[in-house]
Parts: sequence; structure tokens; C-alpha cells
Amino acid sequence: MYTPKGIDMATETPLISICMPVYNAEPYVAEAVESMLGQTLGDFEFLIIDDGSTDDSLRILKRYAARDPRIRLTSRPNQGLVPTLNELVDGARGEFLARMDADDIAMPERFEKQVQYLRDHPDCAVVGCRVWEIDAEGDPVTEWPTLSDHDEIDAFHFRLMGPALLHPSIMMRREAVLAVGGYRPFAVSEEIDLYLRLAERWRLGRVPDYLLKYRVHTTNYSRDPKTQAQSYRANCEILIDAYRRRNLPVSLPPEVVPSRDPKYRHSPEWHRVMGWIALLGGHPRTARKYARRVVARAPFSIESWRLLYCAVRGH
Repeated sequence: MYTPKGIDMATETPLISICMPVYNAEPYVAEAVESMLGQTLGDFEFLIIDDGSTDDSLRILKRYAARDPRIRLTSRPNQGLVPTLNELVDGARGEFLARMDADDIAMPERFEKQVQYLRDHPDCAVVGCRVWEIDAEGDPVTEWPTLSDHDEIDAFHFRLMGPALLHPSIMMRREAVLAVGGYRPFAVSEEIDLYLRLAERWRLGRVPDYLLKYRVHTTNYSRDPKTQAQSYRANCEILIDAYRRRNLPVSLPPEVVPSRDPKYRHSPEWHRVMGWIALLGGHPRTARKYARRVVARAPFSIESWRLLYCAVRGH
């Protein structure tokens, strides 16, 4: 652990504990850290675990840890996401836990608005926010679909359609997370399992503001087709357990088999899809960027030129 000399981090109890796992996030981690340190509500400790990165992430993190005593940085060999998350939760001292990923960007007022929501809703254990999806360069793509009503959020998690609250956007009550045993060792969908267990004792909610920029790029773990295939098996186990806890008959949705291989994310189709999403999301400038890339990669495709034409037209 790296902390500035002369600083005793045990003397104060922070309101918020930021929990940020890091693994090979060199291109983005500085911007993520800056967005945390720039919060309007600064009563926090910033817990970071470098989970055995092989790039320059740790050097960047050490630089920030030497400058801000709120940062508690740990580096160790790779153990995976869930063990890292539980280690962060176990080491937290704050009343609230704020999840953050090393490639995303939080708006300055995120903590202020989420803490206020939890203060105003004492029966709520988890609060998310509205999220903008951005690409690797930080350009806007579209709004990430999230839900705000507790019953809708809970029901959505039984449909195998992903989380209704994006994991790096949430703030949770630490006592509630500890009461349900923290994260369980699922390779994927660990947040859905946690949401379902928390929803049986508390409510889940979402503030109406856009407070996070979620970065989508070719190395996103959750977008890997192998990960998507694992998700169905993990989600089935998670849902069967949830149905049994709630004394409900088990009913599992059918599996959606990923149709794209890992090379998809480096193909013209990836850029074409990103371009159409950006255009439909109201961001023609971003769409034009992807349209130019598609034309360069697949100049003889009618679909490439169709995207470029629509992107230039703006709709």
C-alpha cells in the first residue's frame, strides 16, 4: 500500500469508500482517477487495487497516490475481479461504497447527488444513475439503458438481459453489502447476483441525472463473446438460487447464443455498428468518425457508404 509519508489514514472515518479495481487500464486510468478526485463531495477514501497489471497502470497510480492522501493503493498478483471487489469492500471504512471502473469517467456531482438520494431514501441500499456511453476516444455514442423503479429493476434481473444499474455507476450502503455476504464467486454477472440478494431486503433506485460516462472499447471484458457465453450459465445459477430463496417456481429465459467471434470487435462490422448506434443516439459527429473508418476498411460495401451518407446527413 502506498500513502504519503506523515499521513495516518486511520485517524479519520470517511463518508464514502471508492472501490476501484484496476487491470491493464493504462490508456484510461488517469482520467478515471481525476474524475474521482474532482468530486464536489470530497469526504472519501479512494481504495484502488492494481490486480497484477502488466502495463503502466501501476506507475500512473503511484503518481496519484503520492499526491493525494485519500488514495489507498495496493498492488499484488492477479486474482480476478470478484476477489478484488471483496478485498476492496473488506478494507472499506466509509458508510457508503462507490463503485468505479478504471476506464470510465464520473461527473463531478456524482457523489453529492447519490449520497443525497440515499439520505432521502433510507430503505434504499443501492442507487445508480443515468449513463452516457462513450467510445475509446471519449466521444459520445448513446445513452446506456437503465431503470429507476425498484420493482422494474428487480424484475429486469430475472430476464437475463444484463444489469438494470450499471455496476461502475452505483453507490451502496456498506452495511447492507456486508449483511448479504458481499460478492459471490461468479466469473461474470457478480453484480446481478448482488443486486438480487440486496433487493430481497432493501430497495434499489436511480437518480435521474447523467453522472457517469461508460467507456466502450474493443477490450471490454463484458463484450467478449466467450464472456457472453459464460454469462448464460452463470445467470442460470444465479436465478435458480434467487427463485429458491424467494420460494418461487424456477423459470429461466432461453439462451441467446452470441453470433460473433472475438475477431468481430476488430472488424469493419464493429465500426459500422458503433456508427449506427452513435447516429441513432443523436451524435452524428461520432457517427461520421466511424463511417470514415468503415469506408476505409470496407470500401466496396454498400453498407459502408450508406452509413457515411446518413452520418453526413445527420440522420
